[in-house]
Amino acid sequence: MIKPIIAANWKMHKTIPEAVAFAKQLKKEFPEPGRADIVIAPPFTALSSVMEVLKDSPIHISAQNMHWEEKGACTGEVSATMLVDAGCEFVIVGHSERRILFGETSKMLNKKIHTALKSGLTPIFCIGETLKERESGATFRIIQKQIKEGLNNITSDDIRRITLAYEPIWAIGTGKTATPLQAQEVHRFIRETIAADFEHARASETIIIYGGSVKPENTGSLMDQPDINGALVGGASLDFGPFADIVKISER
Repeated sequence: MIKPIIAANWKMHKTIPEAVAFAKQLKKEFPEPGRADIVIAPPFTALSSVMEVLKDSPIHISAQNMHWEEKGACTGEVSATMLVDAGCEFVIVGHSERRILFGETSKMLNKKIHTALKSGLTPIFCIGETLKERESGATFRIIQKQIKEGLNNITSDDIRRITLAYEPIWAIGTGKTATPLQAQEVHRFIRETIAADFEHARASETIIIYGGSVKPENTGSLMDQPDINGALVGGASLDFGPFADIVKISER
């Protein structure tokens, strides 16, 4: 049985004191491992401080991005080695904001995924379609293309170490959410694509989480779907109460 992941992507929010205060609340509320794995992705500046708070807890730390090079003349970038050194176990790769605002391509994301795996990090690989693509009936074609290009030359053994996050771009930060049935339809397609490209056994073990205006009010109905294994939470993860509620609902 797949253990769900509830991940908080704080994006460009929270100072170090704010991040530490949140982490302390989270550690107090969830001191023992539960039925879902909790992952939080602070900004780079707060990673080490948050890790100090959470090092003796079951809560995992993720980075929001990384470069594919181990080191070098890449001003402003952060390597996988640096992230591991800061205590990260996960890294978000290919968030739509990185694709759209910073021009990240599938080729670049594929290199990041390979580097993350080599360094011992678990990539949370984001995929999703725009509203225009959905309305034109291109959702499955776009999703399949992103999977095939992003996971190029990934082995069947490695696919077990990758978490996929379906984030319909039209639902990120908009207040709109895919209906549970819409989300399930795409999650099932993702699992079928993994089964075709790798192995059916690997597909059944692959963690596929949903992101896109997740909040306590819709968490239960999303988590009830057979192929949705958790959530990548944006805005609702910035306040402790709603995020804690999302975790608790996912563990029912």
